[in-house]
Amino acid sequence: MSEKIEDLIILGSGPAGLTAAIYAARADLTPLMIHGLQPGGQLTTTTGVENFPGFPDGVQGPELMEAMEKQARRFGTRFLETEATGVDLTAGALKVWAGDEFYRCRALIIATGASARMLGLPREQELYGRGVSVCATCDAAFFRNQEVAVVGGGDTALEEATHLARFARKVTLIHRRDSLRATPPMRKRAANFDNIEFLWNAQVVEIQEDATGVTGLILEDTQSRNRTELPCTGLFVAIGHSPNTALFKDQLPMDDQGYLLTTDQSASEAPGVFVAGDVQDRRFRQAITAAGSGCMAALQAEDFLSDH
Repeated sequence: MSEKIEDLIILGSGPAGLTAAIYAARADLTPLMIHGLQPGGQLTTTTGVENFPGFPDGVQGPELMEAMEKQARRFGTRFLETEATGVDLTAGALKVWAGDEFYRCRALIIATGASARMLGLPREQELYGRGVSVCATCDAAFFRNQEVAVVGGGDTALEEATHLARFARKVTLIHRRDSLRATPPMRKRAANFDNIEFLWNAQVVEIQEDATGVTGLILEDTQSRNRTELPCTGLFVAIGHSPNTALFKDQLPMDDQGYLLTTDQSASEAPGVFVAGDVQDRRFRQAITAAGSGCMAALQAEDFLSDH
């Protein structure tokens, strides 16, 4: 156990965590950041980012996160290249376990993010960023005038499909049942697009590829088990996200999907504990909104430490 009590520990090193670190370090809080399971967050698996302000020609996801980390280091952020394995958020005794080490802090920013649920298909992870995506807002422009597929049946899937329909020549929405779980307004919105086609009672069992990336899908009928091919250059998986909140179970309030709840902007119910990014954002899940919430969390943490 370290005898030192840190002013601020930040869990997670995606856009939310690194933005919080930049603001906190510039306020002379010398934050200690624990990288987490995926250093740099989800953007490290994204090839081109074209919607982050300040990059008119776009930027590679890993390049953006590397630049943000350099900026945080420049102002004095310290990094632990490990993963938090436990927390105790008892008022006045905030504790974090990381590997075999144990740390105490006066304030804590949770920016552990969320993980997209995937289909679990062979080569799915290897093709991520080469035709497989989980974010139409991020990647739709790369598929202009192409044929793409979306897997899912809820509001998220229809949001992805309608956004893609503005760019792609054809969008095929694949659903394993014969009716959507999406709300009526979303279903009505999707019906307004002539280039969205629905495939019912179907599931993806294989992704076809060549040297350039995805070239098509093998589909299986969930009733007859017959298989067919669907040519496409993009597969958008829209079956939901899972917030990385297992560490905080029974210590912080969550909604029915496990996203952390806040009481005042980024402040949680636990004194000195603040939340930023996708771990509390079930709707937008964008790098820029995560960064903005990281800024708010750092400023609120600074105010908390000044008052205490």
